[in-house]
Amino acid sequence: MSVEVTRDEVIAFRLEAQNLNRRMARQSLVDATGICGVQNSPSGSALLALNARVSGVTREALDNAISEDRSLVQSWCMRGAPFYFPTTDLPVFTTGVLPPDDSSRRHFILGVEQSLDELGMPLAEVVDRIRDKIGSVLSGRRLTVNDLGTELAEQIAHDLPKSQRNSWEQEGPYAKGQPRGEGVVHFCLRILTLQKVICFAPREGNKAPFVLLDEWLEIQRHEMGPEDARAELLRRYLHAYGPSTRGDFASWLGVRSREAESWWNLLEDEMTEVDFGRRTWILTDDRDALRSPRTPAGVRLLPPRDPYIQGRDRETIIDKELHRDVFTTVGDPGTVLVDGRIVGIWRARKKGKKLSMSVTAFETVSARAKKAVESEADEVASLRGAASVEVDFGSY
Repeated sequence: MSVEVTRDEVIAFRLEAQNLNRRMARQSLVDATGICGVQNSPSGSALLALNARVSGVTREALDNAISEDRSLVQSWCMRGAPFYFPTTDLPVFTTGVLPPDDSSRRHFILGVEQSLDELGMPLAEVVDRIRDKIGSVLSGRRLTVNDLGTELAEQIAHDLPKSQRNSWEQEGPYAKGQPRGEGVVHFCLRILTLQKVICFAPREGNKAPFVLLDEWLEIQRHEMGPEDARAELLRRYLHAYGPSTRGDFASWLGVRSREAESWWNLLEDEMTEVDFGRRTWILTDDRDALRSPRTPAGVRLLPPRDPYIQGRDRETIIDKELHRDVFTTVGDPGTVLVDGRIVGIWRARKKGKKLSMSVTAFETVSARAKKAVESEADEVASLRGAASVEVDFGSY
């Protein structure tokens, strides 16, 4: 028999699961990242997302976790986007994300299909050719995607038959003057991150270079088989975004709904059906928490593409008429969370040591909430290297 829940119960459950009801202790930075990974695009958004979940977050603490103790890894992950996640969870966010066959992998890296067809090469062949060359190209080095792509494409070209080589070296559809093969390599590197061949090193200026994963993480790593890793990824998703559907999970992951069966079918015995205006599912272990969640409280400034906003059933957390303001094609704003409700959006611009933040409210915001927003804005300013912040409140 299915469980029936309300919108308020679902929101409260997700906020609690994603640590947005109360901040975790400073030493829980890595644990907070492991809920479902934290997307870091646009660059710097992961730091602000973690600040909304963990007390006393600093840029230095995050940098140390990535570059010194290496308890966090940055790599391309769900939807081919860059994410931070715990090193101990490496199999979950690599093997667990990797689509199981060539067809689903082609869809995962949308944009490469036409070029592969022009070349007459299966995706698996291109990936194998890159794997064969990347060790000699990248060992002991840090290379940006452009530099790595150029060197790999040139080496691969020498091994191709003349007809394929001509197409490989011709200008492709991705960038003016860029050979088709180089563009294809860029796409395929996303598969190599999920195969645990490469990951990102710490940023150098405005670019994040690649390194060989085995050289970067010189530690004994826990391994998981593909099915175990996929099952654990789905558990993390359902705990953070449940109740949900296979289609919504597929969209969050970056595959087609029918392809998500390779994950979904693994957990059928661990799910309970939930009536949430449609048929949805939750982890059976989370059923009681879903029906009696903690009442949301507090104010947070969530960055663009914060994990909470990445749920695919957007109408659950934001009224449909506001979607065009929150979910933009370019330049997504941050969102203002007050006592469990998205009540507005925010944008900020830094000039010198001053941060100017504009807040557009969708509804009336109390004086108490405005004061809390200003306090949160102080933290955002500090994390962005500003000495002061000016907050301007406007209405929708």
